[in-house]
Amino acid sequence: ATGDPGEDAKRPKAKRSGPTVNRYLAALSSCFAHGRKELQWIEKNPVEAISKPSENTGRVRFLSDQERVRLLDACRPHSDLYLAVVLALTTGARQAEIMTLRYGQVDFNRRVITLTKTKNGETRSIPLVGEAFALLQDRSKVRDLKDDQVFPPVKEKGDTRSLRTAWELALKAAEITDFHWHDLRHTAASYLAMSGVSLVEIAKVLGHRTLQMVARYSHLADEHIVSTGEKLAARLGVAG
Repeated sequence: ATGDPGEDAKRPKAKRSGPTVNRYLAALSSCFAHGRKELQWIEKNPVEAISKPSENTGRVRFLSDQERVRLLDACRPHSDLYLAVVLALTTGARQAEIMTLRYGQVDFNRRVITLTKTKNGETRSIPLVGEAFALLQDRSKVRDLKDDQVFPPVKEKGDTRSLRTAWELALKAAEITDFHWHDLRHTAASYLAMSGVSLVEIAKVLGHRTLQMVARYSHLADEHIVSTGEKLAARLGVAG
């Protein structure tokens, strides 16, 4: 969505996905439940009789090693975009969490970023490591002391800085298709899974309350599972 009612009205319409429909139904059901239990305006919650569509396992699109190199190279000339992408890849943070980041949330001594305004409302800490640490530390030395936003708003717009155009140009230059910003978060989770990090730990980094949200990455950990099994067999003295 562009925010312009006229332009948005011209966008092609599509059916809502099963998960989206279920979220809408859940919100409606909560309203009707309040009307039935607390206000006693109705005798029955009509949403309870509606069949819920099945939910898919979720889209998992992550960068291959070659794509990652090409994308980072394409983003490098744009300092804001490069920092945002590196942060997304190394922390798994959402775009809104990165673009609204303030220096008060960054602890350079502990190398940790504390996110307070998260999607599920819970505070969580994410690691600040590698190049992301160096880039953010350098940026903090030349920042505007009157504004503690890492990505200060564009003066003409007075809103959070947008990287949409630069992002789309970088994807085109890197020859990467079928890839969205949110897939950077999938990439971080996928690489963690392939590195042997447990689903519980991945859920903690991403800020998911349940393992169901990260179960989509479980198949990527198969190689690590086999390696762990081989270590166990060797320890037991029954290795092949």
